[in-house]
Order: sequence, then structure tokens, then C-alpha cells
Amino acid sequence: MKKDIASLGDIGLYAEKSKSNQKLLVKPKPLTVSAVFDAFKTIAMMTGNQVQSKKVDKIKSLITSSSPIESRFIMRSLAGKMRIGLGEKSLLQALTQAYLIFKDESNAKLVGSDKFKEKLAKKSLLLQTAYCECPNYDKIIPTLMEHGLENLSKFCFLTPGIPLKPMLAHPTKGVQDVLERLEGAKFTCEYKYDGERAQIHLNDDKDTYIYSRNQENNTEKYPDIVKLIHEIVSPNVTNFILDCEAVAFDVSTKQILPFQVLSTRKRKNVDESEITVRVCLFAFDLLYLNSESLVTKDLSERRELLRQSFNEVEGKFMLATSKDLSDVDAIQEFLEESIKSKCEGLMIKTLHDDATYEIAKRSRKWLKLKKDYLEGVGDTLDLVPIGAYLGKGKRTGVYGGFLLACYDEESEEFQSICKIGTGFTDEDLSSLSASLKESLVAKPKSYFLFDDSLNPDVWFEPSQVWEVKCADLSISPVHRAGVGLLDDTKGISLRFPRFIKLREDKKPEDATTASQVVDMYRNQESVKSGDGGAEAAGTAGSKEDENDYY
Repeated sequence: MKKDIASLGDIGLYAEKSKSNQKLLVKPKPLTVSAVFDAFKTIAMMTGNQVQSKKVDKIKSLITSSSPIESRFIMRSLAGKMRIGLGEKSLLQALTQAYLIFKDESNAKLVGSDKFKEKLAKKSLLLQTAYCECPNYDKIIPTLMEHGLENLSKFCFLTPGIPLKPMLAHPTKGVQDVLERLEGAKFTCEYKYDGERAQIHLNDDKDTYIYSRNQENNTEKYPDIVKLIHEIVSPNVTNFILDCEAVAFDVSTKQILPFQVLSTRKRKNVDESEITVRVCLFAFDLLYLNSESLVTKDLSERRELLRQSFNEVEGKFMLATSKDLSDVDAIQEFLEESIKSKCEGLMIKTLHDDATYEIAKRSRKWLKLKKDYLEGVGDTLDLVPIGAYLGKGKRTGVYGGFLLACYDEESEEFQSICKIGTGFTDEDLSSLSASLKESLVAKPKSYFLFDDSLNPDVWFEPSQVWEVKCADLSISPVHRAGVGLLDDTKGISLRFPRFIKLREDKKPEDATTASQVVDMYRNQESVKSGDGGAEAAGTAGSKEDENDYY
């Protein structure tokens, strides 16, 4: 069975093929959308003894009642591998359009017109805003039907227990770049910790929840943090949502440990007595406190409330180390201090001007200044392996090189950006090759954008995100990252890319976007100065780079 699934490259197609040969004595009732949806929810919520067998029984029941084509999509849904090019943005727009037609059938005749597109864009923004604060369709859709789009924000808002998408930062090229971007604004510099984003929720019933940057429930992974929360909260706090970084920490030396150490922690059914990797929470923002949303308050207010509401415990819960600076030399010195303290660099945030918490946005009022800048290399990128080349010589038996892609949010495509074969240890290649074999597909997906000349030996379903460093970015006649944004036929590629680490906290759709790649290209000094250096290097050096993956 596993061999057949690997051959087809899709568990859904295997289910459809198998179902076509199945004979039943009694034909079951046809499936309905609501029945399948309820079954999925039941499976997701199951806990307790023999949960695995209960889930299997529920899935068997669905498959038995399904037609062959229904089996295909039921199995794909359960595996979390629909991959039909549908992103959150498209879904929210589709919901808005469906609602507008539901409320006024005459809108159906206007779909596609400029007038309707303008109306749709305006109304979609209302739904997107509500979804950012309350990303829960169970709550949003009934509220939408009962109270309408204009009143969504009155009923769908920040709620402890419902994770929200975090605010993200823009990369910068150095201290001078920071000062230019934040000219005239007062800002603070915080250590950028090398850990895992942890959004901590406490509700009125004193239940604690811990969510990752992509809203995955990590509460089971951190029983030590759950226990800690009740020690650090001030008596006057009834509920909150806290933004932190969970970092591996050596209690004896009182030092931060690398992210790779944190990634060795067990993810599910963790018993506190079995924990060998201790973590320290470094808190840097407070989004909700005592039933009040704080996201519209400026950072200086949120930070003061954070200090008043929580008690630091050395090595367990600490506020992010920060300084309010404005001098180039002082920022540079603080950056070097952060690196000596085993951090990645600095986060620089405005204190008063445009200093609200922008949910689910990569704000230009949060900037990151990483240690890579000291080496003159630039920011790292988070990319997705979509293909691989069989290894030769000492890499025989594993993949020797990989084809990486960025993600285009608008087209919902994975666009090729480079081949990579450096930065890997033998252990990295062995473990990555083994894990990627579980994502093998027979042919490239329809939402892959690449040049035929790249043609890997094998293709992968997008499943991993890798952090990658490079020398610079260049215009490429071969790669398709950001194609159409700078040039109608050429994309952007990375020169001398090097693997840094696997990002287990990110989904493929969280990868560096095509528009971010274009911004990074434009921010290069050689491009800003107009000397054409990056473009010339990209065109002239492309053949050398393409063959450099061994």
C-alpha cells in the first residue's frame, strides 16, 4: 500500500483508485457537506484513551460512505495536503463575495465589473480585519450572517484561547538604514532571541494556552511554561495575551542555547519530569489585559503594562533586554552585545509614532537587524524545497542538491529562486533527505513556477521551510522569484546560497514572499547606486551558480 501511494505521489488518488474496486452489500446514505465537516471537527477534538482507534473508526465510516472522487478529497483533507492553490486571502475574498450576493442577488450580475471589484475590495477589508483579531470561522460566519459585515468588529475581537497571527518585522541592511527608515521617531532596541515564538493566553477560567507563530497549539509541548504562568502573574491580572520568545536555556551557566537545542524537545504528550531541555520565556509585548485589547495602544504603553503585570523569574521568565537608543555607535555596540549574549541581533521598534500592534502584518515600524549584517551578507530568507538532485561521489545515497522556492501570495505559487548544495553537514543531508522522501510526488505541482532547464531528479510536495543565507540577490534569466515585478520574463535568484537551518515553526505558506525578495533586491547598495552590478553579476554568473549545488 505504501509503495502504491509513493508511486502515485498522492494518498487521495490512492483512496479514489481503491474505492473504485470496493463492493458493498448495502449502499450507505450519501455524504453531505455538513456531515463531513462535523466528522472532521469530531476527529480534531478527540482526546483520551484509545483516541487513535476512535479516529480510525470515524475515518473508515467516512470512506465507506463516500464515492471514489469524494474519497480522494476526504483523504487529502485529513492529510492536510489539499494544495489546490487556495490561500487565506482568497478564501476571505470568496466569503465576502458570497455574502454580498446572498444579501443582494443583483450583485451576482455585477461580478467582474470595476464597480463590484471596488466594492468587494472595501468589504473584504472589513472581514480581513475581523479575521486577524479573531481567526475563527465558527465565530465569524454566524456573526456575519446575523449582524453583517459592518458590525463584525463589535462581536469578533481578541479573545484569550483564540490565537492570532503575530506582527512581523522588516529586514534592514545596517544601523544607518534603521536611522533612515525611522527618522525623527523615538524607538527602542531589543535583543532578537533565537527561539520559537510563543503566544501565551490566559482566560477567565485560568486556563493557559500556548500557540506558535502559525497558530499551532503548543500547550502540550510546554507543561513547564503552563505551570510557570501562575507564578509570574500579578494578583490583579485576570486574563491576558502575551507575545514572547521561548528560548532553550542552560540553568547552570545561565546562558541562552541555540535554536537547534530547542528543536530537540518532544512536541506532544510531554511529561514535565521527562524534560531535559529547559526554556526561558522572554516577553516583549502585551496584546490583551483584563478583558481589554491593547493592540491600538502604542508600544511604550503596552511595555509599561507588561512590566507592571508580570514578575520576572531569572532563567524562567524575563522581559526582553532592551535600550532606547538613537546614536549610531550606541546601536552598533548594543548589537554586538546581543550577539555575545547568544542572540541573533536586534529588533528595533517605534515607541510612540505608528507604534500600534499590527496583527498579521510585516510592519515597517518593526525592523530586524541581524548579526549577519556584521558579516556584510544581508538578511536570511526562509525558502521551500520543491525538488532535489541525486547526490554523486560522497553524497551518493542522499540528495546532493535542492531546488528552492519563495512563495507568491498573490498567485499562490511557489517560484524557484535558487539551487543549493552548501551549508549542509552529512547529518543534515541524511535527515533532510529521509524526511523529504515522505513528500515525494511524481511530477511538479501546477502551482510551481520554474524554468524547464532546472528539471530536478525528484519533486516534493511543499512541506518544509529552510533558513538560507546568500552573498547577494541578482536578476536571473532562469529563476522565477518575483517575475513580472521587476522584469516581465526574468526573476530573481540568490548568489552562493548556504543552508542555515530547518524552520520547524513555519509552514510553506509562511516562507519569504516574492514581494519581499524584490524589496531585498532593490535595497542592495549595487542596485540603489544604479551601477547594475547585481544585475550583471546575476546574468554573467548564473551558469556558474546553477552548477554549484554539489
